[in-house]
Amino acid sequence: MAVDQGTQTGIILTTSLAAFISGWLFGVFTTRGYLISPALAEERHRNLHDPVESDESDIDEDDTILDHAPNWANGVAADRKQGLRANARVGGMTERKTLDGDSNEECKLVLVVRTDLGMTKGKMAAQCSHATLACYKALARSASDSAERKLLQRWEKRGQAKIAVQVKSEAELMDLRWKALDAGLTAEVIQDAGRTQIDPGSLTVLGVGPAPKSAVDKITGHLKLL
Repeated sequence: MAVDQGTQTGIILTTSLAAFISGWLFGVFTTRGYLISPALAEERHRNLHDPVESDESDIDEDDTILDHAPNWANGVAADRKQGLRANARVGGMTERKTLDGDSNEECKLVLVVRTDLGMTKGKMAAQCSHATLACYKALARSASDSAERKLLQRWEKRGQAKIAVQVKSEAELMDLRWKALDAGLTAEVIQDAGRTQIDPGSLTVLGVGPAPKSAVDKITGHLKLL
């Protein structure tokens, strides 16, 4: 039986319209999760609405204390027991000396960063923050001496100068630490827990100071800026 042109055109238009409406409804139902399993729908909803966790997240879900930097509430022995500080040199460390010099000389803190570990800029910044706190904490603990207390106050009141420099190995980092300690400077090394990017126990940053600029430069003045 022949179909006239008008009827054929109507069939085509009707079929196209039905296909369009069906496709639109299918898309709406799929987007709202009506046509996928509840588990997949829940996961999709979570991915769309939950913030992405940073690769630099260093917070333990069961504890709010950063586990790879010295804890302000801990003593030195507790920090070392938890693996948060580098161990002392075999044979013991030289006793801290009283720093001499011009009482008006600028004070600064130098942060020596290892570049051989492949840390991102964000990771380096986090480790430098830990080293800054560790040095401040160490100097504050020993600031019963009036000269050291004035040294810390001088650094705090004059801008808290911080300089970031670089080394390429753990051996170089530790050698600088021993030289700083022998010179009577505060020298704290941060040991990472290895939660992100680098291996557990890696020594990442050495903080030297705060101390008079001339004293710190004798230890770190030859290093390149980070």
